[in-house]
Amino acid sequence: MKKLYEEQVNSKKIFTGKLLDVYIDEVRLPDGRQAAREYIKHPGASVVIPYLGDKKIVFVRQYRYPVREVTIELPAGKIDPGENPEETIRRELIEETGYKIGELRYIFYFYPSVGYTNEKLYIFWADNLEYIGQRPDSDENIQVLKIDLDSVVEMIFDGKIKDSKTIIGVFIAEYLLENEQLREKYNIKI
Repeated sequence: MKKLYEEQVNSKKIFTGKLLDVYIDEVRLPDGRQAAREYIKHPGASVVIPYLGDKKIVFVRQYRYPVREVTIELPAGKIDPGENPEETIRRELIEETGYKIGELRYIFYFYPSVGYTNEKLYIFWADNLEYIGQRPDSDENIQVLKIDLDSVVEMIFDGKIKDSKTIIGVFIAEYLLENEQLREKYNIKI
């Protein structure tokens, strides 16, 4: 089998931001040649499938400047320094939607865009939610939506939901709700 590993020769941070840092690294390829790799270092984020019961899930609707569109998404947020993914999503769900998590189950993590960032997205399932009041950050304008899973799947296929973490989360939710063995594995009761 062909060797695929690339060895880092040196690394240079070319931008430091509030949300992310940008690097350009020199790497040694498996055949000995050298190449440059530009990438974004990201602290990671957590996303949650907030299940209300009866196939209803909580979503947020907000304007996303990079794509210049209003999007419908599962609640999510960047992991702050000193925070773990579970703490992040518990905080973010209250801030964005006003719902406090009763039961939280970690499902898995994935890389949303391996070609240019090391960002990890940790996916959680939450239920036994209690509404305690929305607390958005000062620069956030968020609408809270409660949408039936079947309608959300249709919205994805109609091109109304384009966010990758949300699409992945919705299909995970659909699969969990239809698969008793998987629900047992993650201790999810519906």
